[in-house]
Amino acid sequence: MPGGGDQRDPRSSDARSAALVYRRVVVKVGTNLLTAGGDGLDAAAMAGIVAQVAALRERGGEAIVVSSGAIAAGRDRLNRPSQRPSDQVLAAVGQSRLMAMWDELFAAQGLVSAQALLTRDDLASRLGYLNARNTLLALLELAVVPVVNENDVVSVEEIEDSVIGDNDNLSALVANLVDADLLLLLTDTAGLHTADPATAPDAQLIETVERIDETIEAAAAGPGKRGKGGMRTKLEAARIAVQSGTHVMIADGREDGVVLRAAGGQPTGTHFLPAGDRIESRRRYLLSGLPVRGRVVVDRGAAEALTHGGTSLLPVGVVEASGEFERGDVVQIHTQDGRHIANGVSNYGTADVVRLRGVRSDRIAELLGHEYGEEIVHRNNLVLL
Repeated sequence: MPGGGDQRDPRSSDARSAALVYRRVVVKVGTNLLTAGGDGLDAAAMAGIVAQVAALRERGGEAIVVSSGAIAAGRDRLNRPSQRPSDQVLAAVGQSRLMAMWDELFAAQGLVSAQALLTRDDLASRLGYLNARNTLLALLELAVVPVVNENDVVSVEEIEDSVIGDNDNLSALVANLVDADLLLLLTDTAGLHTADPATAPDAQLIETVERIDETIEAAAAGPGKRGKGGMRTKLEAARIAVQSGTHVMIADGREDGVVLRAAGGQPTGTHFLPAGDRIESRRRYLLSGLPVRGRVVVDRGAAEALTHGGTSLLPVGVVEASGEFERGDVVQIHTQDGRHIANGVSNYGTADVVRLRGVRSDRIAELLGHEYGEEIVHRNNLVLL
């Protein structure tokens, strides 16, 4: 907070945002939290989150809510214990109820909300990625609160608990889409512990994680009663977000003021520190891993030049190309011993790269009859892992 000598109008934007360390926050709310441990959506639990988002906006912040709960809402509404509808059917029934509750609660706070249903395919192309980004940023500019969910009705990956398809990882991708300062994963536990606190009474809260290593991974427990991913997918989400320079916190969503405390930089749950500086939108897209269409294997010299020299990938360093990618698609770059060292946008398709492997750049036009540049991947379209 500003000191006593600060004479700014407390109603001004600068004054209202002074207490916020993280201004743009993606808030992911898990099923166990939304149902308060019960079978259906809990209006009081949801209202508590909404009130905090409203307070965040009053202080000059922005929030996107990534919400689970559609399947639980559908199960509760159908209430047919003798039948077992598919999760896709339950999601179709419950999604409208879930969004209606969010909309009503935000309206009571004087805020407009908007539903955004996403699937892997929506983010798998450059055009889809940019469309989703532009829509979410436009909603924020209009002071609308986007409520994002995986489109469970059509997304089989999410319902089968795909590592990439769950809402934890979706929230990390959304954080990257909008250049979020903080990804806040709200659940019904205090954060990541040294062991599962449900079975190990002496488990200790891990307050800060500088690097997600084997020790941190071993501490993750399985999914909750109603949830799908548990700590395992929260770690996956944290890994995605911190690579792009976003802070991540896993915290107990039942605690009073948890959203505001987290946005204010106060110790809250488990804090994952970003792996590096914030990077621009195009590189976030390359890091996400969703749009990859193929693989290019490079020799030792090229690997060294890429990782330490900051160079482009030239055809002379290419050993092999696989997959069905076209010009403009994202490819993974691997060493000959299998290390994944970078992602990048290829200037050439698979067939062309295969023909160009090991040759000098000045022979590209001769071999192909056309040329889109002397690099297979330009350094401006490449990001190291």
